[in-house]
Amino acid sequence: MFGLSELAVILVVVIAVLAVKKGPDLIRSAGKSTRILKAESRALRTPAPGEAERPGGTPPRDGRP
Repeated sequence: MFGLSELAVILVVVIAVLAVKKGPDLIRSAGKSTRILKAESRALRTPAPGEAERPGGTPPRDGRP
């Protein structure tokens, strides 16, 4: 029947064929995800309009001395 090396070659060929068909779509969606992640991380770093930053970056006090 088939040996281990023949099955490995068949598996590599099947993966290569599927990668050629689906590759561009996967790369495109990965790029979109990266752009969204960058935009969201930038939004978290910058304060929202109308929010004042506390001087020195100290957290607000909770009323305790």
